[in-house]
Amino acid sequence: MSVPSPLRYPALVLIDLQEGFFETPALARERNRLVANCNWLIAAARATSTPVINVRTVHKKDKSTWTLKMLEDDQGYLFENTKQVANLEELDIEGSVEVVKRRDSAFWNTEMLTILLRHRISSLILAGVSSETCVSATATDAFAANLEVVLACDALAAEDESFEEMTLKFLNAQYRQELRKTKEVVAALFMVGNEILK
Repeated sequence: MSVPSPLRYPALVLIDLQEGFFETPALARERNRLVANCNWLIAAARATSTPVINVRTVHKKDKSTWTLKMLEDDQGYLFENTKQVANLEELDIEGSVEVVKRRDSAFWNTEMLTILLRHRISSLILAGVSSETCVSATATDAFAANLEVVLACDALAAEDESFEEMTLKFLNAQYRQELRKTKEVVAALFMVGNEILK
């Protein structure tokens, strides 16, 4: 029995490509690479009529949206209406659908599933930060929702490269989520686009 293509009815999901996350030296060093590869993915998605979903983390200063860790440390971040929650200015997200989240997973208490159902999406391409936290949590919940996942591995980043490598290996081995380079994802998107046009 053949395995269905993981890019069947895909959506591109960009995770936490926000100014606040790139204030750390480790992610700041990856900024140019990430933006270049994500913009390449966005351009391919746009050319093939693939939905682009831009996920941002936003919190309230009144602590009502804070995580347990934030509450324990009594330190919040990514507050609404601050520079930190803005998308990276070089990122070309025009025409994307926005999802605002309060936790690591883009599925937790958001309209993500509704959006995917509306667009009849059955597979996700994930890009953004951080691989071992928000990307991993979103990928895990996508698996629970029976969605195929491709991780655009050179359009992802983390502060700890060894932890990132271990996380991506786990997602690949445990959930059979594919690890592909940006150029491979772009090629697959155009292949899907050509099939639809036939």
